[in-house]
Amino acid sequence: MKLSLPTSELLSALGAATRVASTRSAVQALSGVLIDAEQERCELQATDMEVGVRVPLDVAPERPGRVVLPGRLLLDVTRALSGERVSLELRGSEQDVEVISGASTFHLRTLRLDDFPRLPEPEEGGRVILPAAAFVETVARVARAASRDETRPVLTGIWMAASGQELLMVATDSYRLSVKRTTLAASLQGELEANVPARALGELSRIAQQGNGEDAELAVSVRQGQVLFELHGAVLSSRVIDGQFPNYRQLLPETVEHELRLSTAEVADVVRRISLLALKNAPLRLAFSEGELTVSALTAEVGDAAETIPVPFAGEPFEIGFNPEFLRDGLESVDGEEFVLKLISPLRPGLICSPEEGEFIYLVMPIRLNT
Repeated sequence: MKLSLPTSELLSALGAATRVASTRSAVQALSGVLIDAEQERCELQATDMEVGVRVPLDVAPERPGRVVLPGRLLLDVTRALSGERVSLELRGSEQDVEVISGASTFHLRTLRLDDFPRLPEPEEGGRVILPAAAFVETVARVARAASRDETRPVLTGIWMAASGQELLMVATDSYRLSVKRTTLAASLQGELEANVPARALGELSRIAQQGNGEDAELAVSVRQGQVLFELHGAVLSSRVIDGQFPNYRQLLPETVEHELRLSTAEVADVVRRISLLALKNAPLRLAFSEGELTVSALTAEVGDAAETIPVPFAGEPFEIGFNPEFLRDGLESVDGEEFVLKLISPLRPGLICSPEEGEFIYLVMPIRLNT
C-alpha cells in the first residue's frame, strides 16, 4: 500500500475515525484505524464494536493495500507534521508503515489486520433520505437528556422516528425527558424507527459539521439490529439498542396549574448566575409570587445568592426546586426568544416548552425542598 495526500485532509479524516476507535478493548486492532486502499478510492475505518465509521479520503492509491495502525499515535504524528503533504507506504518485510512529510520520517508498527472486524456496507434498498441540517438540529435539542448510566442501556439512546413530514426524537434519563418534533419541508419516502446510542448520533453531528452545504442529505437505513447513516461520503454504523423505550406520552401531564411565557435569555442568564452558589447537590429554588420570580441558591459552607425578575405570575405563592444543571440544560435547548414554563405543584415535574404547541418539550423532575 502506498498513497500520498494533503496533511490537512488526513488529519481531518483521522479526527473523525479515532473518536470511534476503542480505548478499552483487549483486542489491539480495535484501538487502531484501518487504511483501506484496495479500491479506486481510499477510506479510513474505525470501530469499538458498538459504533463504526468509514471516512473517505479523496486520493487514488499509488499502490493498493490494507493496513491497521494505532489510531491515536497516527493522529498525534499527523498533527505534529510540518509538511503540507504526507505519504504513507506499507513495508511488508518490516511490518510497519513509513510516514514521510517534509524532512520528517516515521515508522509505525502495524496491528493485526485479521483482528479488525468487517463493517456493514450501505445498501440502496430501505434507505430514508432526510435533510441533514434538520436531523442534526433535532439531535442537539434532545441529546442532553440521554442517560450516561450503562446499567440501564435503553436510556442511553435517543429514540427516533420519521415518517411523512415529521421527524421525532426523544431522550430521557428518568430525571428529565426531552421531546423534539421537527416538521420537514417535504414528505419522506419510507419511514424508520430505532433507539440509537446518543454517542453515535453525537459522532454523526460532528461529521455533519465537517461538511459543506445546508442542503446536504442524510441517508438512514435500519436492518438486522444495525442503523447506518450516510453523510458527506462517510458512513457511520451503530447497533440499535434492544429493549422497550419508555412511552413518553404517558409521562407528560395532561393538565397544569400555572403556564407562564418567559424570556429565554433573561431566565437562562439568571439561572446560570445563581447556579454558581448551588453546589454539592444543593437545589436551585424558584419562588413565584404575584408578578415576580425569585431564583435563589444556598450552599451552607460557601454562601448564597438570589435574584428577582418580573414574570406574569398570579395566584398563591409557589416554590419549587430543581437540579441546576438539568434546568440549565432545558433552557439552553430552547430555540427561540421565549419559552413556556408549565408548573403543577412543588412535587410534580415542571415543563419547559416551545411556544409552538408540541414542537419541543423538556420535562424535569423537582427536588423536594427543606423548608
